[in-house]
Amino acid sequence: MVKVTDLSGAATGRTRYICDYSPPRSGRPEDLPAPPDNVRFVSAAYNPGRAVRVNSVATAVVLRDRYNADPIFTLATRDMNRLALESMLLGAQALALENVIVVAGDPFGPQDSASSVNDYRATDLIAAVANLNQGVDYRGRTLRAPTDFCIGATVDLERGIDREASLAVRKVESGAHFLITQPVFDPADVERFSNACARIAGGPLDTPVFYGVGLMEPDGVSFAAVPRWVSDDLERGRSGVDIALQVWAELRPAGVVDCYVVPPIRRSGARNYAAAREFVERAADL
Repeated sequence: MVKVTDLSGAATGRTRYICDYSPPRSGRPEDLPAPPDNVRFVSAAYNPGRAVRVNSVATAVVLRDRYNADPIFTLATRDMNRLALESMLLGAQALALENVIVVAGDPFGPQDSASSVNDYRATDLIAAVANLNQGVDYRGRTLRAPTDFCIGATVDLERGIDREASLAVRKVESGAHFLITQPVFDPADVERFSNACARIAGGPLDTPVFYGVGLMEPDGVSFAAVPRWVSDDLERGRSGVDIALQVWAELRPAGVVDCYVVPPIRRSGARNYAAAREFVERAADL
């Protein structure tokens, strides 16, 4: 096992990829499809689509033990109280998991019959994990041994550069060690985000950022805003991998080193990990 920050581009000068991964709606290990074998880190999502799925900690263990991947598990504030969240984190430590990404989780809609908990905000949970790393739980009690998690956090530049920069700085100040973004299509957003973070933090934000590159398919689903030119190119028959490679090639001169790969999502909910593998393979030649 290895921490994300140990192998990030900021630490090594080499591009590293985190591939998003959706746990299945089945508890059978054989129903977890193989992730791309040419990415260093595979990030197990937390109940994407608000659907009942294998939890992210268990998924991360299967990814490691079955596919020899370096896993990241995602943890959301939405569904568990403080006791349950911190107990889940201790369980992840017992299973030798080292990398976690903290999210709020998509809110439930009127059609959902589940209730949100949100005992923590995402920034608060990041701080709580940082405290566990110091050996202290949410009640201020000392653990027998501290945890040792590498903590990730998320930002979505489509929600506003200044807003997300302010949020990113707060998350880093709370204890986040690396950031991932939702798919970015405009390289100018990278510079605007970096400058905004530096202005708010009073200096450059020395935290690895894995900028999202979304792979699309003509009849696929995207939970991020997609520019019209991407949709038009897909309709004309252009490969989603080719489009993603163009986006990545344009992001690189803006100072982007590390990449968060979002494989295509089909309407069935299945992910096209073969496309993600092709993207990473061809990106190495750019």
